[in-house]
Amino acid sequence: MLIQKPCVLALTWQLSNAQNQTIDQLTDPIEFYFGGSDLLPKVEEALAGQTLGFETHLHLEPEHAFGAYDSALVCFEDRRLFPVGLEPGMRFEGLPEGSATPDMPPDTLYTVTEVYPSHVVLDGNHPLAGLALRLHLTVRGVREATAAEIEAGSVGGSVLDALEVLPAAHETH
Repeated sequence: MLIQKPCVLALTWQLSNAQNQTIDQLTDPIEFYFGGSDLLPKVEEALAGQTLGFETHLHLEPEHAFGAYDSALVCFEDRRLFPVGLEPGMRFEGLPEGSATPDMPPDTLYTVTEVYPSHVVLDGNHPLAGLALRLHLTVRGVREATAAEIEAGSVGGSVLDALEVLPAAHETH
């Protein structure tokens, strides 16, 4: 079957930084909706018109991957606003009530980057923001999308959900 909108792809990949250090490896295929928001536009562009078994190596600059790193998305919050046992790498959707920076985007996923006795450092950037990436991608399956998938424009996940990236992957900031 030809990869064209709308369909569902089962993909595996190896994601590396510009120095070829592996960031994430997906060895068991995961399904993504082709023609919605599950895949990055440059990935969809490379896959369009291909078939089962297609392999490609992509170089993605930050603007084609997870965007530029935005230091305005880093904030400091009072340690007392967070639960006991807070550790770097934990993630929270939005900021806690009573935060000192209420102007931060409320629907953002914030990663705890540092924990101090008096405050916590939170980063609202995607862990891979600002990085050029290399992606070795293989199409392991192609099928027609169901009516529900077409209506949703997704199979229920995205590349962002599939990546198992540690905040430490972004070492330049």
